[in-house]
Amino acid sequence: MSPLSWVFVVAGAASTFAWLASLVTRDYSWVDRSWSIVPVAYLWVFAGAAHAKNSRLDLMAILITLWGVRLTYNFARKGGYRGVEDYRWAVLRQRMSPRRFQFFNFFFIVLYQNVLLVLITLPALSVFEHTSRPFGAMDVALGALFIVLLAYETLADQQQWIFQRRKSQEVAERGAATVRFVQSGLFRYSRHPNYFFEIAQWWVVFLFAVAATGSLWQWTVLGAVLLTLLFVGSTRFTEEITLSRYPEYADYQRRTSPVIPWFASRDTPPIAARVPD
Repeated sequence: MSPLSWVFVVAGAASTFAWLASLVTRDYSWVDRSWSIVPVAYLWVFAGAAHAKNSRLDLMAILITLWGVRLTYNFARKGGYRGVEDYRWAVLRQRMSPRRFQFFNFFFIVLYQNVLLVLITLPALSVFEHTSRPFGAMDVALGALFIVLLAYETLADQQQWIFQRRKSQEVAERGAATVRFVQSGLFRYSRHPNYFFEIAQWWVVFLFAVAATGSLWQWTVLGAVLLTLLFVGSTRFTEEITLSRYPEYADYQRRTSPVIPWFASRDTPPIAARVPD
């Protein structure tokens, strides 16, 4: 079979497993648990089909493997593989009827997200099919840019992790946290820096297809576009939930860029919540 056919087989198996597992366990985060794994498999399917003789594809596969390691580690330490479900699905279950949520589960959580995981990796198909342009300086630059973006996303994850651990300790000791959401470090310049660096990495993946074909007009840009739109919608929904929990988040929204890192509107310390005496 062609490498694309193998990708479809793996995607079909992943989708079927995630859907059946969600019905049996009533846990709707099974796609989340495969999010960092199946794109790595797809890239190596293409690299393997080229018999590891396409340097551009090999580099892409290595970079996405590093991406997958980072995301898997961060997801695991937060309990993602121990049955911790995405809190947003619980919110949606409260807003939807059981039947409507099951439609949402099948068509969006399982089907759409697995299709998206295929689409974001399909620049590898363009690279696989176009071998006339040799590996060169643009590929090296893209690889270096990807590593920089990956490093900053790792830093954002770590800053969020450290904050949450300190917050949990403060709640245990005092009954409440003085600062209830992270606003320092990279989060001083963006409310979601990890989202920005994640999206940017997949645009870099698309640019490898541009390097292979010599043209920006590639249909495989669809994955990066849809991923960007997904994060835009996810950001709005996540912030709606956050604002309902922490009213002081509104001021943070006013002074801090939503996704793209930028200077705060004014130089202010982290917003503190009112803590009972």
